[in-house]
Amino acid sequence: MASLAERKAYREKIMQALYETAEGNRLLGVTGSKLRDDLGIPDADIAAACTYLEGEGLVTVDWAAGNTPAMVMLTHQGIRVMEAKEEEQD
Repeated sequence: MASLAERKAYREKIMQALYETAEGNRLLGVTGSKLRDDLGIPDADIAAACTYLEGEGLVTVDWAAGNTPAMVMLTHQGIRVMEAKEEEQD
């Protein structure tokens, strides 16, 4: 199981990947397998991170068999959080 620091990093990486892919459009999502392959996050940790982010209202997840995220999409709140982070960096 991942450490707390790793879990936080995984969640941040997932949010950033979704934000960059969706470009502010909450109808666009990313498959769990693409997140796993692009970010190098183990399946169990992808599922745990997506569950956490979904619980926080930042993403919606369409789940496949075996607790695997089939599709992950930012919510309106998730987009707002990422836009606020982007504004802070500018």
